[in-house]
Amino acid sequence: MNKLVALCIPLLVVYSSAFTQSSGVTISSPDKSIQVTCTLDNEGKPSYTVQYKNSMVLEQSQLGLVRPDGDFSKGLVKISVTPPSIVKDHYRLLTGKRRLNAYMANRQIIQYKNANGGLLDIIWQVSNDGVAFRYYFPGTATEPKKVDTEYTSFHLPAAAKGWLQPMSVAKSGWEQVNPCYEEYYEKGIAAGTPSPLKAGWVYPALFQSAGHWLLITESGMDGYYCGTRLDNDSANTNYRIAFPDAREVIPGKGLKPQATLPFYSPWRIITIGSLATIIESSLGTDLAKPAAASQNFSFAKAGKSAWSWALLKDDSIVYDVQKRFIDYAADMHWQYSLIDVNWDTRIGYDSIQLLINYAKQKKVGVWLWYNSAGSWNTTPYHPRNKLLTHEDREKEFSRLEKMGVAGIKIDFFGGDGQSMMQYYIDILNDAEAHHLMVNFHGATLPRGWQRTWPNLMSVEAIKGFEYITFGQPAANEEPAHAAMLPFTRNAFDPMDFTPMCLYKIPRINRQTTSAFELALSVLFLSGAQHFAETPVGMSHMPGYVKEFLQQLPTGWDDVRFIDGFPGEFVVLARKWGNKWYIAGINGSGQERSLSLDLSAYKAKKALLLKNSQGANYIDQQAVTLLPNKKENITLGAHDGFVMVLE
Repeated sequence: MNKLVALCIPLLVVYSSAFTQSSGVTISSPDKSIQVTCTLDNEGKPSYTVQYKNSMVLEQSQLGLVRPDGDFSKGLVKISVTPPSIVKDHYRLLTGKRRLNAYMANRQIIQYKNANGGLLDIIWQVSNDGVAFRYYFPGTATEPKKVDTEYTSFHLPAAAKGWLQPMSVAKSGWEQVNPCYEEYYEKGIAAGTPSPLKAGWVYPALFQSAGHWLLITESGMDGYYCGTRLDNDSANTNYRIAFPDAREVIPGKGLKPQATLPFYSPWRIITIGSLATIIESSLGTDLAKPAAASQNFSFAKAGKSAWSWALLKDDSIVYDVQKRFIDYAADMHWQYSLIDVNWDTRIGYDSIQLLINYAKQKKVGVWLWYNSAGSWNTTPYHPRNKLLTHEDREKEFSRLEKMGVAGIKIDFFGGDGQSMMQYYIDILNDAEAHHLMVNFHGATLPRGWQRTWPNLMSVEAIKGFEYITFGQPAANEEPAHAAMLPFTRNAFDPMDFTPMCLYKIPRINRQTTSAFELALSVLFLSGAQHFAETPVGMSHMPGYVKEFLQQLPTGWDDVRFIDGFPGEFVVLARKWGNKWYIAGINGSGQERSLSLDLSAYKAKKALLLKNSQGANYIDQQAVTLLPNKKENITLGAHDGFVMVLE
């Protein structure tokens, strides 16, 4: 009986263990472009390979885990394989690249037994845009089962290249706040290059393999597993999943995965295809758990926000300045204004209440900043020590709900250990109960949490705009860094980069044009988009720039990749209603000519906003779009543009 015949056996029939032990199992995508082949070697070690369009994009890669009570990485026997089934899902996202999303994949489950008789399932789902798999321990147990090691790896071919962000070492950086996912990307490096910080690499990790693109990440974090990262030996292209540093925990609580049975791991996700596949895929949320039906997230509303701290820093956190920024938000038709650090002493709860009342009259919601606190956190900013326990949060969140606070920005978390991941989730659940939106800063990658908890509007987890205000080196890096992010960090998850300084940055020689900065308002995705520009800076912009930002959508219906290359340039189209917003940036120091085929958008006219008379000037031009005629746009060094089609 050959493999193709076996795949056609009816659902109630499982393969004999003798047959499956001696042969591989191949799972294909619905369009047959992707094939995953799973095998066991003579020592009972599970592994897999991935082919895309007949090219081997992942060579033999490891599978398996080890628990203190059993080894599930070797000595395994294949027990059964379910016949292929089709998984379909349709869901709505409040925060993401697309409001309405559809997912379809072929699913098979391979069950193994270890030497002690313990069972392990590996659940595979292969869609047209990638591969996802997760581990499952069936059964029941009252005592939590722990995972000491996960052996999952992603073995790239020797010629592959990577666009990767190093993981920072725990307890390094200012006030020992790392890891915060705030390093610059290594671009186009040979696969196997050691991480310069020697702590591995963060997700999403982008690779070019056999002429195709792969984006590796994880999703489906439920608080029982730790966040992971990738690690590799020197000159070894086999990237292994690694657990966090032992210091990345709530003190005295768990580091590694632990849960009672049944026990699911997060999904391991490999998006595969072209750069258009990477930009347009939603796999990072397709595999995330849907929001619980018992929870009510109707209060969560995406929006644009004014924010004084970006350019004016701590001294701006006073009553009069915050009132002025509320006026600014109202004038810009933005939904929110964020009041940052030390508001509890510099303004006080009573005066914050006055500001909230004033903002409500202006139809503006107010966000407030908090320190995550805990002994992992020695930063001087406050309020702190108000969110550490459920009882603490109930007291503070009840107060904020009565005050009418829209959301909370919580900063300076302690890493990716299991107990720290549970802390994030506990905050999200308690915030939902009190109708509060959440923005995590100094934080981990959200890994699809915005689907499970739609009140999670954004997460920093990136070296964002604030670093540009701290020193010239970061400003010099901004153009190439920004051109990396749609392909990596911002591919699936909301990102609070806090973009867009259109005019001037105090004490910094901005390296980008105003048109580049304006384009970031479309390119970067965040449910709560906090713009760095101030009322003074906005006053230097032409009226049509202000009008563009007043009308800018708070979410998107669709996205299309037009052109680009990671770290060099990117041009994307985002749809809202009957309009397409096309934005592009040039991350290089050389002039770049673009020839854009816009015929697929079926528009007859467009407004083009781009630089024309110096770095701080944005010109607006009406453009007539003709059938079969490409639009030619020339971008200067570190320049950008926005085009609105209708």
